[in-house]
Amino acid sequence: MRLIHVSVVWLWLCLLSGCATTAYQHFEVSGLAGAPAKHTRPGLLLMGGGEWPPPAVAWFAEQAGHGRLVILRAAGTTEVQDDFVQGNFGFSSIETLIFHSRSAASDPIVLARLRQADAIFIGGGDQSKYVRAWQHTPLSRLLEEHVAAGKPLGGTSAGLAILGAYSYGAMDGGSVLSRTALRAPYGTQVTLVENFLHLPHLSAVITDSHFAIRQRLGRLITFVARLSQQHHDPAIVGLGVDEQAALCVEADGTAHLYTNTGGYAWLVRAPRTLTRVAPNAPLSVSDVSITGIDVDSTLDLNTMSVLHPAFQWAATVTAGKLLTTRVEML
Repeated sequence: MRLIHVSVVWLWLCLLSGCATTAYQHFEVSGLAGAPAKHTRPGLLLMGGGEWPPPAVAWFAEQAGHGRLVILRAAGTTEVQDDFVQGNFGFSSIETLIFHSRSAASDPIVLARLRQADAIFIGGGDQSKYVRAWQHTPLSRLLEEHVAAGKPLGGTSAGLAILGAYSYGAMDGGSVLSRTALRAPYGTQVTLVENFLHLPHLSAVITDSHFAIRQRLGRLITFVARLSQQHHDPAIVGLGVDEQAALCVEADGTAHLYTNTGGYAWLVRAPRTLTRVAPNAPLSVSDVSITGIDVDSTLDLNTMSVLHPAFQWAATVTAGKLLTTRVEML
């Protein structure tokens, strides 16, 4: 029988200061067989939320050499850890760190556990908590070092939202709807974050999750249009991932989709000629390219091209109203 036990560090801190003020909690699984990985391979697991596609997680475990997995969260308890255990993906050890304070992102014990990880996975929840707890800390730098060392990193839902060079931070405590973002691209609810993580293949990407089911195309178009203008860079793209779907990004920047339900990943590109996004007006932009990625597609994040796309759309936004048309593919 596998048992979940709580770190002595956490119990000791609780006794001293009360659990409400504890900087972090630590849980780990007892009874797993195996040893730390002898070899790991780079990889990014980009999951859209909801139930995981098992082949994608199996790929993640393979990239980690079936070694030590560390899960990072900012709320909840061991739900994500339990999912990994029940999936029986073959990790030699699984543990969870739950952050309650920014100070934990500089804690030597926390950082030591992360340095020992063969794979790191960031759970869902509220991405603003990750931004506030980790941005410009030793932990965020360590995540980049982990990837640079040839080890896989993954995230789902909020954990996906923070992996791009640009992020929708949800810093106002809500989750902006597409219609709101389209009507007010510089409104207080469109809280975009930069300089959080700098990962290979995602240097010009903003990600989004739960994509189709929560109708997030309009807001991702808004994010891309605004960022492209602010940085004078039409190469900035949006990458949305549906629920129960995951993109597995290889070391060379190519990515393949796994899905439980026939979902997609969505590549959103701004027009080559930048359109001015007015601070106090609804969004108006034309010639936005939207490419669907399914299980038969290959996304190349180096060139932002898709081999065997599922569909190709063109989008126009006029005074905050979104219209998409299907483009015939040869």
